[in-house]
Amino acid sequence: MVTARIEKIRQNYVNAKPQISCERAALWTESYKKSEGKPACIRSAQAFYDCCTNLGVHIFEGELIVGAIGEYRKCGILTPEFSWQWVDREMDHFATRPQDPYIMTDEQRRFVREKIFPYWKGKSLEEAFLARLPAETRHIGVDTGIIDSDSKWRQAVGEVTPDYQDVLFKKGFGGIIREAEQHIAALDITNPEDEEKRDFYESVLLTSRGIIRYANRYADEAEKLSALETDPTRAAELLRIAVNCRHVPEQPPRTFYEAMQFLWFVQVGGILSENPLSLNPGRFDQYMDPYYEQDVRAGILTPDFAQELVDALWLKYSEWVWTISANTADYFAGYNQFQNLTVGGKTRSGQDGTNPVTFMAMKATEECKTHQPGLSVRVQADCPREFMDAVTHLVSTGTGFPAIHSDSVGYQMLLNAGYAPEDARDWNNCGCVVPHNRKTGEWTAAVNMNFGSALEYALNQGVSLMTGKRMGLDEKPAAEMTSFDEVKTAFYRQFDNLCRHSIILTVEAQRLHREMVPRPFLSSCIEHCLESGKDLSHGGAQYNIGPVITGIGLAVVANSLAAVKKLVFEDKVCDMATLAKALQADWQGYEELQKAAKTAPKYGNDDDYADDIAREIANHFYKEIHQYKDIFGSPFLTAFMGISNYIPMGRVLGATPDGRRAGEPSSEGVSPYVGTDTSTPLAAMRSSAKLNQEIHSGGTLLNLRLGHDLIATKRGQANLGAMIQTLFALGAFHVQFNCVSSEVLRAAQKTPENYKDLLVRVAGYSTQFVNLSRSMQDAIIARTEHTEL
Repeated sequence: MVTARIEKIRQNYVNAKPQISCERAALWTESYKKSEGKPACIRSAQAFYDCCTNLGVHIFEGELIVGAIGEYRKCGILTPEFSWQWVDREMDHFATRPQDPYIMTDEQRRFVREKIFPYWKGKSLEEAFLARLPAETRHIGVDTGIIDSDSKWRQAVGEVTPDYQDVLFKKGFGGIIREAEQHIAALDITNPEDEEKRDFYESVLLTSRGIIRYANRYADEAEKLSALETDPTRAAELLRIAVNCRHVPEQPPRTFYEAMQFLWFVQVGGILSENPLSLNPGRFDQYMDPYYEQDVRAGILTPDFAQELVDALWLKYSEWVWTISANTADYFAGYNQFQNLTVGGKTRSGQDGTNPVTFMAMKATEECKTHQPGLSVRVQADCPREFMDAVTHLVSTGTGFPAIHSDSVGYQMLLNAGYAPEDARDWNNCGCVVPHNRKTGEWTAAVNMNFGSALEYALNQGVSLMTGKRMGLDEKPAAEMTSFDEVKTAFYRQFDNLCRHSIILTVEAQRLHREMVPRPFLSSCIEHCLESGKDLSHGGAQYNIGPVITGIGLAVVANSLAAVKKLVFEDKVCDMATLAKALQADWQGYEELQKAAKTAPKYGNDDDYADDIAREIANHFYKEIHQYKDIFGSPFLTAFMGISNYIPMGRVLGATPDGRRAGEPSSEGVSPYVGTDTSTPLAAMRSSAKLNQEIHSGGTLLNLRLGHDLIATKRGQANLGAMIQTLFALGAFHVQFNCVSSEVLRAAQKTPENYKDLLVRVAGYSTQFVNLSRSMQDAIIARTEHTEL
């Protein structure tokens, strides 16, 4: 059980409503006003330094790990340099929007409209992106649900894993400062390339000095509060916090406690610098265990206090809120920041990497019931029995954690992406299910692409069934298609057109990020950026891996093409003209045909009829996307990683030939369409494993629901472990489980106040069920609840 202190903080986390702080935006704006004319990286770094120097210092009640991004404990910030227009449009209704509402006062709204937004008019990343985007791409790629890259031009990139092993814990920011100064001394500024490097290193000096200044201000505050504290135990804790903050992150951590504080300071620095998605703690157990073992041996740390520190860190990760537009919230629902923390798996040298910290992380996830960090586990064929037992036990608790990954397939995915073997072996997860590495620059969620739209346009002459607008290429009427191959050809033509526009969206956003919003603080956390003298946005990392295009609706399209093949061209149940009319009518008046469509073969039941079509689509997706290169010359990558994106992408999609009605959710990841996996969960696993998952280096996601009784016992959990190993032996990368009953979920809908800490797996992440919109909740309930393994 968690300590009384942690439980009190946890209750605040569960019950508090996220509030917007304007302080960071105000400090950033004032700094930018003073730095006009200077290089972009210097302006960003100076704003970071000014923010670290002037941002309010807040140590909340009972905290062991300190550092806040604003005046509220559960807090979101504004980043007008990226976008401010959506905030201006939406903030009057922040508190009442259906997904991810925020509290913002009238005074705050008046302040930002008068003092912040006027400066940024015409200067934000969003405005530049929309001005440069070709009209045809904008028509189908901005707030349409067809192809969506909203989070890459209204927000920062994020999607980076700070390198604690080789940079941060080894050098501290004091060491990074000395290294940057040495590089500057060696440059010849008559060389234009060296002049750019000098600007980069100067920006690193500013951000490094800024985060040290920020930590020292917390040390000052802790000392002040200690002097005022009447409880001697708390007074001593505050003095210890002060000692930690004086030492880290300027110097390498000496103890487990200092390392934990260092971790959070880096996370705060990343948040203040760009409010990022997927700022990943990485392989937490690998870099934290040496400090744990050392301190326990020295007698200065007990396992219980170490666990309390881990619990405290989990709550800190969960208290900051990613501030996003309503459109983005549809795709990333549930206040989720995708801070993916990975445990287990093999070490760089190929040995088993499980250790005491591995199990502490899983215990914190079980007992704190926080939605962050996103806990991922790496499972190899010969993993320790104790580890697999802990994994399946955590599944049985019903939190949706952990995300379970094949160690060997993740390794193969990174080899295919161009990593050296030892770095590929040292992979961690990024965001939800993307195999990643701490020496990497990558956009792991560049575009969400709606596969169903491509099929809709193929069967409806390039026109949306929902709006009547032309959104795709011109196509012959479906009634004139005389073979299944002709249907597929039309589909792939529309599909390839969506791929092309996805690339245009991404490359334009990449160019603008490089020009307008460099990333000096996070670049200082990446080894090769310091060596190369280049910012992450300029390709400074050792591995510049191509952006990831995520496919949405694989199962819907596979099922639909299977239905067309079966009903029209094999069984002659109807002709193409009749099917097209049924889709245009949303199946109204065609109920018998809809029933036949629903009984056609479905992906997710180990049926090659539909599964082969899914594999063909996935292979085509990879081949088409992989031919394109990004601004660094890296080939684009593919993924089926699904977030909550399948809800808005279904909302804009008309009726589909598989029997689905207009506006209903699409399908996510490599998961079956809801309710159609009518066989066993192993059959669903076998269907997904037929896809060549190792080529989709952006990650693949399989979501399944299990009846809780199946895994309530040790025997049931052991059976689940065996089934997971079978799935991975077949070549699959990932699986995760919800095992909360429909009855409990419906009860939570009726009386949400009684289920505030009920976690569910949405897609590549878990979050509080009550923090999801009704449509998202209904989509989770609609998934097949398997009652037999």
